[in-house]
Amino acid sequence: MDGIIPHLRFADKQKLLRRLRECRNAGLKTRCLIIVNLFKRTPTETAAALHLARSTVYRVAARFRQFGEWGLLDRREDNGQLKLSEHVLAELDRLVRDMPENYGWPRPTWTREMLAVTLRQRTGVRVHVATLSRALASIRARRARPRPTVGYPWSKPRKNRRLRAIRRLLATLPRGHVAVYADEVDVHLNPKIGLDWMGYGQQKEVLTPGQNEKRYLAGALDAKTGTLTWVDGERKNSLLFIALLQRLLRVYADAPVIHVILDNYRIHKSQITQRALAAFDGRIRLHFLPPYCPNENKIERLWQDLHAAVTRNHRCRTMSHLMQHVYRFLKRRERRAARLYLKPAA
Repeated sequence: MDGIIPHLRFADKQKLLRRLRECRNAGLKTRCLIIVNLFKRTPTETAAALHLARSTVYRVAARFRQFGEWGLLDRREDNGQLKLSEHVLAELDRLVRDMPENYGWPRPTWTREMLAVTLRQRTGVRVHVATLSRALASIRARRARPRPTVGYPWSKPRKNRRLRAIRRLLATLPRGHVAVYADEVDVHLNPKIGLDWMGYGQQKEVLTPGQNEKRYLAGALDAKTGTLTWVDGERKNSLLFIALLQRLLRVYADAPVIHVILDNYRIHKSQITQRALAAFDGRIRLHFLPPYCPNENKIERLWQDLHAAVTRNHRCRTMSHLMQHVYRFLKRRERRAARLYLKPAA
């Protein structure tokens, strides 16, 4: 095809073939393939073989005739400074971390079009929406659900004082005393629907019983050894919590005092609970965490794993069958709780 590309020496052809084998740039590799195919094929045959337009084949061949091997390089490299500079990407990162209302938009969530307009207003750089998608990927931005929070009723100093007191208790626990993290969890017969891997074009189904049933667990996680103690019941009330305290008294029969770290749920402070605590002769002391501090209660992670491993997307038809899986999980994890759930106090 001497009319399309110039006649090349054998050494030049070998050099071009070597570049083709070593090339990792998709665009450059396609252009090299066009020239290699034109050694033995017509432009029409080359375009059909590579699934390209004939105009692309002729354009690449013309560049090769004019500039040789250098003509295969991407001419956009000479376009000058890239639009997506570090300054522009940093500004984009600030935007996605902020709220659209703060930039005059009457909308609580960002769209790519809104980001492009705001970015142009703040940097003077006009970016196409498709380019903005690549920019979002480069700063590792993602679309995700926000975490719901509530207004915190305590001041930050008061919260920190309470947390320091609990950490001090754990660090200076008297000899023979025991400290546990306590909490309750709901177990529903209607499965919690969660994410799962699926094949292309597939959507798995989870059959729900329809008529929901509930069981409740009250558990205590030893702050030192990770030993798990739990009871279950059909209602989440003060009697369930008292049953857990009685179980703790039996498990830690030799402990002079059992310190229970827990949240401010109403059953932990009810009159029935107060009377039960009085009957325990001071062997159980409750230490309440600040409001809305689930991350400070170490047993919360165990409940999260329980939902992930047992209740989410489950296919149990009866509550007794589901609770068998729950008991099996708790007994299996009890032996590993110290390593999985407990971290040194800060």
